[in-house]
Amino acid sequence: MQVRFSLGLLRMLLPIRDLCPPYREPVAQDSAQQAPAARAAPSAPARVLLPLILPALVVGVGSSLLYLLVSGVAERLQGALWGDLPDALGIGRYSVAWMVVMLTATGVLVGLVVWKAPGHAGPDPATLGLAAAPPSPAVVPGLLLATMLMLAGGPSLGPENPIIMANAALALWLGRRLRPGLPGSLWPALAEAATIGALFGTPVAAALVVSEALAGRPMKGALWDSLFAPLAAGAAGAMTTGLVAHPTFDLGLPPFGPPRWGDTLAVLVIASAGALLGLAAVQAFPYVHRAFARLRHPMLTLPAGGLVLGLLGAVGGHLTLFKGLSEVAELARHPEDRTAGQFAAMAVVKLAALLVAASCGFRGGRIFPSVFIGAALGLAAHALVPAVPPAPAVAAGVLGMLLAITRQGWVSLFTAAVLVSSPTILSLLCLASLPAWLLVTGRPQMQLRTDGTAVR
Repeated sequence: MQVRFSLGLLRMLLPIRDLCPPYREPVAQDSAQQAPAARAAPSAPARVLLPLILPALVVGVGSSLLYLLVSGVAERLQGALWGDLPDALGIGRYSVAWMVVMLTATGVLVGLVVWKAPGHAGPDPATLGLAAAPPSPAVVPGLLLATMLMLAGGPSLGPENPIIMANAALALWLGRRLRPGLPGSLWPALAEAATIGALFGTPVAAALVVSEALAGRPMKGALWDSLFAPLAAGAAGAMTTGLVAHPTFDLGLPPFGPPRWGDTLAVLVIASAGALLGLAAVQAFPYVHRAFARLRHPMLTLPAGGLVLGLLGAVGGHLTLFKGLSEVAELARHPEDRTAGQFAAMAVVKLAALLVAASCGFRGGRIFPSVFIGAALGLAAHALVPAVPPAPAVAAGVLGMLLAITRQGWVSLFTAAVLVSSPTILSLLCLASLPAWLLVTGRPQMQLRTDGTAVR
């Protein structure tokens, strides 16, 4: 069902890009000049695209296997640190003392890796977006070790950014040696698409991200020529993940039927509220990052951040720890068990934890924690106004939060839609994205320049 829904989503969303080309100031031209400009760019012949299939498939499978390896090791380590070890010591698994100790110790261990590993486990993650320049291959072991420790220890970040960087670095390094005739820029693009496909379990997400990256860039050929190799890599990554791990994003919320007028108003309000809540964290991001940067050393900044995260976990409970994907499923399993105030408090605590973890130097991404925050906000709205169905409320909350945190429109729409197994949610989400995007566009992003100022 997820595959059919994803293919339908791609058919509905991708043509929008062609209907809304980037605006350019008109330039006066004579008729002889205008005629060539009006012609469509020629499509690439099959002989140009066929040699890209094998590299794309290899990168797709390899990227997925690396992601699964990192995730599997992190899950095993998490089970030992948060299950076997406290049980052996006779301490509550999620007691306040254990959460504070574990998050602080995670900061110490990750700080040690960042301090001593070659390349310091990559650049400051506060300066990175979803995709970044591939680091040197020597940086990859430290980056992956820091990521596994972070995922197991409980900070509120996901694996997407460091896994994309690691896969891009390895694909570029190997690709240049095995296929030197192919352009160097191809390999990071394949790795990014493959990793996104592996993360979401479908190549649709990769196609949407690549199409968004191509927007506004001059293309030498048709759009699908540019998408051909990344889509193959994304499909290979998604298929590998699906065959090995069987991932799903469906939260199992009550089915949502045909939308009503009241649902339209609800998603407009909830998505806008999610965008505003996310913007509050974005505005605070440079200041929190500057506060941790004053400590100057990773063995100070990361343990201090871990201590703050442990205290936040003590306030919000264990569901506000970790990347949030398993936790949001547990949160949505029984939406009637908590009050609106409890859901709202968890959303605020998780947002604060995301802000701290992203500011103090933990290696990780912001998509999965944002999903938890948006879902908690949507469930708070449902608890406050029971007439609002939980499915559109959760999807709208996730949409608004992701738009504010990532500024990735396609990723935000796709992620919000796949949480709810209902194609009828798409029309509501497209409407809800409009006021939310008006709120976030042109505002500072949750990404900093090297001088500490926010990227716009």
